[in-house]
Amino acid sequence: MTVFGVEIYVIKPEKQAEFKAYKKKWEKFFEYKEGHIQRFEGVKSYKLFAQMLGGNVGGYVEMWEFENLAALEKFFNKVMQSDYATKLSPEFMNLIVPATYSMNVWNSVEV
Repeated sequence: MTVFGVEIYVIKPEKQAEFKAYKKKWEKFFEYKEGHIQRFEGVKSYKLFAQMLGGNVGGYVEMWEFENLAALEKFFNKVMQSDYATKLSPEFMNLIVPATYSMNVWNSVEV
């Protein structure tokens, strides 16, 4: 069963330029290339969406696709034990509007 780790957040208006710089560091850390995370196993796909119309200006949704819940847990455990937790995560948290951040796990549904 495919599952998705979904992060939703809003970047502070005055931090938009810093967010672009952060994403370059993020891409380097995760070895992101052509829509795929190279550094850690288990991620089937990754997508970043930016709010275009309506909703919250500066809003983003990140979707991480995994084969199953165990793969998602293994991935996030490895990430949180890496230097991401001490270097990039605090930088990211300074860029967002705190009350807007959420992390959810979704599963695919056949209709």
